This record gives sequence, C-alpha cells and structure tokens, in this order.
Amino acid sequence: MAINRRDLLIASGGALTAAMAGRALAQEAQGQPLMGNPTLPLPPQQRMGWAVVGLGSFAVGQLMPAFGDANRSRLTALVSGNPEKLARLADTYGVEHTYSYDDYDSIVDNPDIDCVQIALPVGLHAEYTIRALEAGKHVLCEKPMASTSAECEAMIAAARKAGKVLGVGYRVHFEPTNQAALAMIRGEDIGPLRHIRAEHGFQADPENWPPHRWRLEKQLAGGGSMYDIGIYGINTSLMMLEGDAPMSISAVYAYPRDDARFREVEGGVDWRITMRSGAVVSGSSSYCYAPYHSKQTYIGAKSSLRMDPATTYYENALWHEHGGRETQIPAGAPYTQFAGQVDAFSEAARAGRPHATPGEMGYRDIRLIEMAYRSADQGGAPVSLEGI
Repeated sequence: MAINRRDLLIASGGALTAAMAGRALAQEAQGQPLMGNPTLPLPPQQRMGWAVVGLGSFAVGQLMPAFGDANRSRLTALVSGNPEKLARLADTYGVEHTYSYDDYDSIVDNPDIDCVQIALPVGLHAEYTIRALEAGKHVLCEKPMASTSAECEAMIAAARKAGKVLGVGYRVHFEPTNQAALAMIRGEDIGPLRHIRAEHGFQADPENWPPHRWRLEKQLAGGGSMYDIGIYGINTSLMMLEGDAPMSISAVYAYPRDDARFREVEGGVDWRITMRSGAVVSGSSSYCYAPYHSKQTYIGAKSSLRMDPATTYYENALWHEHGGRETQIPAGAPYTQFAGQVDAFSEAARAGRPHATPGEMGYRDIRLIEMAYRSADQGGAPVSLEGI
C-alpha cells in the first residue's frame, strides 16, 4: 500500500509521541565548550575609553555611531564648543563626561579616557593632538594629519615624548572592499602592479552645504582638494604598493583660476608619481567634479582591478578584469570600516605598539602633497621624493 507524505508524518508523529511517553528518547540539554578561537566582544568595562573631539557632521554621522559596532572600544567623553549640541549628543549616546575647548586639558584627570579621536578641521589637528598626548592619552587624528609637514613632525615628537600611540584616520585600510583588493594584489592573480589610476573629487558647494565652507579657508583646511579628497588616491595607492617607494612626483593645477571659491586654496590637481619599481601612480583631485568621483584602477602584469566607488562610506565595489571578462568580487559592508579602525587602534594602544596607519604615514602623505604643490608651482617640473 502506498503511503503518502501526510500519512508518513502522522505515523511518525505517533511513533515519536509513544517513544517520548516511554522515555526511550529522553535527553537533557548540555552546555558545550566554545569551538575554535572566536573573537568575542570585550565587556564594556574592559574596553578602551574614547573621547571624540569636534562634533561636526563627520563625527556625528560616522565616527560616533561606529562605537555601537565596536568590540574593543567605548565612547566615554565628548568635546565641543557648542553646549547645546554637546548635551544632546551626550544624552543620546549615554556619555557621562563632556568638555568644552576651554577645559579640554582637564582630560588628563579622567581615567575613563584612554584614546582621543581628533575630528576637528585640519588647521586645529596639531594643537589638539599635542595637547591630548601631553595629557597622557593615545591619539587617532583624522586625515590629513596636519597643515604642514613641520606640524606632523611636532606631533610625532610629542607622541614619542609621551610614550603614547599616534595614528592617522585612514579608514580605508579597514574597509572590506579595499582589504579584498589588497589581498588579491598580494596574491598571484594580478601580478606586479604596473599602473594605478586614482580619481577623487566633488563639487564644492559652500553656499548649500556649510561643512564645505571651512574646506575653502586655508587657515582651517591647510590646503585644497589634495588635502581633503586627493589624499585618498595617494594613500590608498601606496597601501597597495607596499614595499615599493615613491621616487618623483609631478603635478599641474587643474581648476578655473578665476573661480571665487579658490581664493585661498587650490581647487584641483592632476598628479603623477613614479615608483622605485617602475610602476606609475597617476591621479586627479578636484573640488570641481560632478557627480562625486571615487575611483581606483589597479593594472597588473596579469590582470586588473577596478574600484568604483573606491573609498566611500557605504557603497564601495570591486571588479576583477581578466581575459576579457569582468567579475565582481564580493566583500563586507563598507560601513564597518569605522568600527574596525577604532578597535584596531584600541588594540595597538593597549599593547603599546604602532597603529596600522601611524603618524609617520600621515607625515609622508603631507610631504608628498607639499611636493605636488611645489611641482605645480613650477609648471609641472618633476620633484625628487628620495628620502620621503
């Protein structure tokens, strides 16, 4: 006689009921040990405590939410010159300690602050970084590191004197799509890199987007588009070319010189770096692009990678171009880069070892930008980078 699925389920249910009644299948739940070596979040009291200095759109929109996803870090203090904003954000995030810029130095007395994140305009980076280091705190300073290479040197010296870890907020090093690209470049599929093309820019609109205003003021911004957006192309390209070294740079200004927005800072640069290996990195940086541009292309001896977007907060994408075909490479969610960055810094600070993106890296990049400006001022003449 044929037995259909319904009859089988009924019969199985009856047998199971009978078996359970007879306790033939009696079992007890038992605890099991952790399998493997999982990375578990630390209890809150064991996490490194962080103060965020400067509560602008970047800090509020990106840095502070990251602590909700962090496993090694907790937000313990906020610093701002706006009392209303400070109180509101402290209440939202459950932060106990708040400071104005006037009593900033009193963080020295707060044991709940281990690390300080500097999220102020560039022109204030050096001062507030050095003051935090002198207060005995580790510091992660947002990129670009400072307005000048001399300021970068002073920051590095202050960290060494204080015996504290100094890092620069190059979040892309912790972004899953860029990490996937780096893993492929380190492997055998791409081959030695021959050329990298980096394009980064947006349309500066200070009238409709207030955060753009300070970017066009040299005292606060340090420099122009190269400091703000072009630095991604330089830093990320050199990350992919680890072990190589830049030998020379040439650049030309590429923006309308009569544009009133650029009275104090440059509005665009086209640049080219020659590496010791013979590889070439070329790029463009602009405050005159529409729409927003964030693209990186890595051309190797065997195949190539294309990233578009390459360095954004949420939407990065990676394609492998090989044999006339293009395949998209899956990676993790880009938004995790901020939590990854603070946790990596917390671990470096706890261990007293250099961060993955140390102050020396920030200094190198500012030197490169200074040399790009020197070349552009000389009409594009190559400038030697030996020793940088």
